[in-house]
Amino acid sequence: MSENILSIQDLNVDFQTEAGVVHAIRGVSFDLKPQEVIGIVGESGSGKSVTSLASIGLLARSATTTGTILIDNQSVTTMSEKELSNLRGTTVAMIFQDPMTSLNPVYTIGWQIVEALRAHQKISKKEARVEAQRLLELVGIPQAEKRLDNYPHEFSGGMRQRAVIAIAMANQPKVILADEPTTALDVTVQAQVLQTLRTALEISKAALVLITHDLGVIAGFADRILVMYAGRVVESGLVDEIFYRPAMPYTHGLLGSIPSIDSVSSVRLRQIPGSPPTMVGTHTGCPFAARCPLRKEICLTEEPELKLVAASTNSSIGSEHRSACHFADEVVEMPVASMFPDSSEDFSEESK
Repeated sequence: MSENILSIQDLNVDFQTEAGVVHAIRGVSFDLKPQEVIGIVGESGSGKSVTSLASIGLLARSATTTGTILIDNQSVTTMSEKELSNLRGTTVAMIFQDPMTSLNPVYTIGWQIVEALRAHQKISKKEARVEAQRLLELVGIPQAEKRLDNYPHEFSGGMRQRAVIAIAMANQPKVILADEPTTALDVTVQAQVLQTLRTALEISKAALVLITHDLGVIAGFADRILVMYAGRVVESGLVDEIFYRPAMPYTHGLLGSIPSIDSVSSVRLRQIPGSPPTMVGTHTGCPFAARCPLRKEICLTEEPELKLVAASTNSSIGSEHRSACHFADEVVEMPVASMFPDSSEDFSEESK
């Protein structure tokens, strides 16, 4: 029996399109331990959401999936649709990016929480409503008893996302997948929703996969980070390792794009030039080579493996730090986010 609550090994997902076969996921592997929080980051199109959807069998039928996906030692890839339906909402729950599309606009919030409870538990409507009220109170919805009879459009964006979190934790899942749950919210509400999510984890004792394009969101939230690019994991490790000793040029670029509270307002953020590659057909070399300032001949001809990075001389951290870069041991010694131009010219005049 595995000690991991979620285990994905050598996951590959292809989509057949008019332009050709899109290799959306290429050999993704990771394990999630009980009550652990993993953050998955990367630009749009890097494969973050496809990975999460594949892990609970929600991909379109046009998708071709290979590899192993185990949730609580159950193989997702061999389950029937009925078995998957029983798995979702009990063992694993999903929080999507836009709560308005997650909630049914023609039913009240209370009805939808009650439905989630009664779908997997043998309880009466009255008991389910009492539990629904308790769940709304736990996620910080004021006047929860009255709010049960509100429709989704009567909730603000932050309250809708809290209601979705309440539904996710209704049946005490062992794993929660959160796909950019704060993207559509302003910074203040983001912090409130993240705190609500933290409360949900403490109560349900669930493990969490938090998907986002914003490294700042998971800085103080995740235990480990997976950085994805072009459908594969290009760097992984503990949060401190990724933030203080990035070993992949792409990670340097992502860190350089994070606004700092002590930065000068007239200095532009760093940016990664170019765009992510389309994953149609076959490619050779490192997929980040066209955008990388350190590229050499080997980068154009050979795709690097995800391999261990040399640990820091003054720390034992790093034993699980991995990078898909031919020059990882050199990159890890460079100043954080120093790899790309910072456009440091003062642009205050041009903005006037």
